[in-house]
Amino acid sequence: MAMTPPPLPMPIASPCIRVCTLSDEDVCLGCGRTLEDITHWSKMTEAEKAQCVQRAASTLQQLKRG
Repeated sequence: MAMTPPPLPMPIASPCIRVCTLSDEDVCLGCGRTLEDITHWSKMTEAEKAQCVQRAASTLQQLKRG
């Protein structure tokens, strides 16, 4: 009986919503990522992308409260 390999984890999708406007602090008002996060996205590991998405979501919540 052949063993089926476990499914590969889904890649972390970019949080970009195509509303690319940077604040004075270089934070995207559409997705919440910093300019550095945006420019380094393609070089990030999946773990780094997951952390980035969490930071971005937190940043967006803070922006909406402020």
